[in-house]
Amino acid sequence: MHIIDRRLNPGGKSFANRQRFMRRARALVRRAVREASSQRSIKDAGKGGEISIPAGGVHEPILRRSSQGGTRDYLLPGNKKYIEGDTIPRPDPQGGKGSKASDSGEGEDEFRFALSDEEYLDLFLEDLELPDLAKRQISGVAAVEWHQAGYQTTGSPSRISVPRTMRNSMSRRIALRRPKPEEIAAAEARVAELEEAGESDALTKARAEVERLQRRSKLIPYIDPLDVRYRRLESTPKPIARAAMFCLMDVSGSMNEHMKDLAKRFYSLLYLFLKRRYEHVEVVFIRHTHEAQEVDEDTFFYSRETGGTVVSTALVKMAEIVKDRFPVNEWNLYAAQASDGDNTSSDNAVVLSVLRDSILPICQYYAYVEVGMDDDDDGPPGAAEPSTNLWRAYRRISPDAPFAMRKVKHRRDIYPVFRELFARRPEGVKADAE
Repeated sequence: MHIIDRRLNPGGKSFANRQRFMRRARALVRRAVREASSQRSIKDAGKGGEISIPAGGVHEPILRRSSQGGTRDYLLPGNKKYIEGDTIPRPDPQGGKGSKASDSGEGEDEFRFALSDEEYLDLFLEDLELPDLAKRQISGVAAVEWHQAGYQTTGSPSRISVPRTMRNSMSRRIALRRPKPEEIAAAEARVAELEEAGESDALTKARAEVERLQRRSKLIPYIDPLDVRYRRLESTPKPIARAAMFCLMDVSGSMNEHMKDLAKRFYSLLYLFLKRRYEHVEVVFIRHTHEAQEVDEDTFFYSRETGGTVVSTALVKMAEIVKDRFPVNEWNLYAAQASDGDNTSSDNAVVLSVLRDSILPICQYYAYVEVGMDDDDDGPPGAAEPSTNLWRAYRRISPDAPFAMRKVKHRRDIYPVFRELFARRPEGVKADAE
């Protein structure tokens, strides 16, 4: 028997097949997403699109005969070159694969697969995590969540439960012994047989039985209003997790456009990551020279400033904003600081004091990214890189603190550093400070 489904494809019918394919080729798709991410700009980091995976990795498993044992005769139509007993040379293994040209006329290209924005981000951020994500989850009831909580006898027609209604109907009909249609049909057939045979006594009883069954069938309806059940929905408070992301950056004269671009790329990735983990994310931009101020995004990245460098002013400003607008029992706080490492020497002790006493105790995670000039523009390759005074100060922070720092000199280092900072680790294992 052959069954052919000729129905039109309903909307979303291919979703299950799509997800099944992604599960089977998940490792290849994930690797392709990471390779594609390294070639993208930050503006396109969260967008889907086409990726390429090897065609050999998407072949479906099929059943085939064993290549060993048995006798096999092959019929090759159109053969004018070989006769029985000839040996056929093995094809060149280097030809006909990939995108290279093949003299055999055959080839195998890479398989191109389109991902939606949601699928792309799920794969890109799949093996990353936020430290202490569940420390402060509830920030007040801002929404309710509806879920099924049994059945009820009244409700909207849209919430009627057909399976439960039919179950109650069947139970009632069985308990009251409602005649089945087959029983009534059999009784009517018996009446017809007796009418042909001319047996008046038995015919009277048979007709009475048919009338009794029909009357009982009408008295006991197939579906009674008592059988109808509706799905009962119950609302429960849905806790909303909120996060505040603080972007701190030195905008003094020593920070050139290349360094600011590196910082912006890192901040963009962090924001994208937080948006995938929290429903509400607020971003606070704090820039500083010898004084700090909260600004908007355009001013943060593109406005030019002159002056010295006093990092502690930005940390003090962050502590003030947290106290005024972000209660620590309601918000998950994350901070990312970008600097070229320059700071007034006398300010390093103040920076460590503010970090240890005011910032790190309330932060889920604090990441310091020291940006610098590209190797091509800063001395000969391989030259020893001196540590900045801010880097040396931060090395004195306890390794148990939610703090990590990395150095970035080229935009290609942003993704590896970001993944290194937020890579999923076994429980109890913290990220190294450097």
